[in-house]
Amino acid sequence: AQEQPADVPPIGIGRNCVIDRAIIDKNARIGDGVVITPEGKESNLDAGNYYIRDGIVVVPKDAIIPAGFWI
Repeated sequence: AQEQPADVPPIGIGRNCVIDRAIIDKNARIGDGVVITPEGKESNLDAGNYYIRDGIVVVPKDAIIPAGFWI
């Protein structure tokens, strides 16, 4: 198995995350302390490693959300 760089979180959802109205696809990497919520954002938005459709945040397959990130 190949080692990941220290700043890339492991596959799955890290510790102390808050996830509200979101779909997390397989093999996504979400770091510790990430907050994911569509509150206060456009109902349709493309942001590279995530997007929002009809008020639902979608983190696509193999996406990387670094620790401490707020969506």
